Amino acid sequence: MNLNQVTLPVSNMNQAVSFYQILGFTLIVDTPHYARFECPMGESSFSLSLEPDSTANGAVIYFEHAELDSWVSELQAKGIEFVQLPTDEAYLWREAVLFDPSGNKLKLYWAGDNRLNPPWRVKS
Repeated sequence: MNLNQVTLPVSNMNQAVSFYQILGFTLIVDTPHYARFECPMGESSFSLSLEPDSTANGAVIYFEHAELDSWVSELQAKGIEFVQLPTDEAYLWREAVLFDPSGNKLKLYWAGDNRLNPPWRVKS
């Protein structure tokens, strides 16, 4: 089994599409009510669904990048605002936190081998 995609609700499709393009994702489907992006590395994708009356949710989407600090600096130079700059977390990930124009929480991170093999990984 493989995770295909995550779909985020957005309140303004044009604003959301522009935001994710600034982050570096490639737009592969573009309709007034749905957009889908390809991630710059790997084979992952994610999508946006226009939900103007109901965008509040507790989901967090994570985007991994080996050069996290440089990526965050590049995004700041393009006007992207962060609520947390890259920080080494107790769970061994380095994370920056921001929100998209619809209020969806995003974490840009680098975890290296700790992403799938943390010291506390369950033994099989």
